[in-house]
Amino acid sequence: MSADNAAVSGTDQLQTLVQESHREYDQIQKEMKEIDVLIRQSTSEVEKLAQRNTQIANRVRQMEMNIDTLPREDIKEIYAGAHEAQMRLFMMRSQLEQFQNRQQNLERQSQRLLRIVELSKTIIPSDAAGRHPSGAPGSQSDIVRVIEAQENERQRLARQIHDGPAQSLTNLILQAEICERLFDTDPVQARAELGNLKTAVSGTFQKIRDFILTLRPMMLDDLGLMPTLKQYVQDFEEKSKLTANFTIVGHETRLPSYTEVTLFRMVQELLNNVQVHAHATHVQVTLDFEDTHVVVSVEDDGSGFDATELQSITQQRRGLGLATIHERAEMLGGKVQIESRIGRGTKVRIELPIAQQ
Repeated sequence: MSADNAAVSGTDQLQTLVQESHREYDQIQKEMKEIDVLIRQSTSEVEKLAQRNTQIANRVRQMEMNIDTLPREDIKEIYAGAHEAQMRLFMMRSQLEQFQNRQQNLERQSQRLLRIVELSKTIIPSDAAGRHPSGAPGSQSDIVRVIEAQENERQRLARQIHDGPAQSLTNLILQAEICERLFDTDPVQARAELGNLKTAVSGTFQKIRDFILTLRPMMLDDLGLMPTLKQYVQDFEEKSKLTANFTIVGHETRLPSYTEVTLFRMVQELLNNVQVHAHATHVQVTLDFEDTHVVVSVEDDGSGFDATELQSITQQRRGLGLATIHERAEMLGGKVQIESRIGRGTKVRIELPIAQQ
């Protein structure tokens, strides 16, 4: 088989994959609408059952205050009714949770399929020779690499949400339940717990706000890469207690959105590495706008590593993000240079082209 025939065959396979993805995406959207209706119905039922449980709980408390004057059968009936109401509420909440989990799974599948379709627009050749408009042959491995990188990022974010905001919200629920129980027995302590709850809510709100800013700083779209990096480095210095400086060289140029996002994510990852792994006291971030390239460098005075082992570090310690940074730079036609010596710190230089963006 000739190279041209192989390219056309690969294109046909990609087009088939895209068509199948379209069909599956439409089916998932239909199921998501059905799940959404079920979630609304279940949520309404849970709210009704929760109100009924509150009423029954009040009735139980009143009964317990006058338990000596009530017939035994009435007591048994009230307790049985309370137990039944609790079980119905538990079962309905479990059902609602299942629907919500299914909705989340469908949403993830939907986003994955949508990414495949969107990526295909840039990878499937536009001419019969089976090549990109730029002239480079399409590669299905590029799709796989991008999707894997995105899924790894999703897993990382899921862990951060679980360990951060989700855990904080769970603690808020527990504190609220403590306050509720204390109102009848110890109002003074209940007021104190409410004060603690208010403080905890404020702290959780700030954590969520910081988390959202980390995910996607709005000023990146509004103002561009330079002011966003400057602010991020300042925030990093405040939170990490390291000395962090930001320097800009050359005349700032607005870059394509995906280039600015990529560079921001790379700096974000490298600064995280400095904080967690480098044992540094100072870090310097430099943004240099050259005629045909934009260069970002991150240099620290940390422990460093043996540069001769760089390849194995890149492959074995993917958690540091070095492999991902290399892959992203290569996909944008750029390159990454890493200089490091044990005990002498590390410098990472990322260079991406401007002209061909």
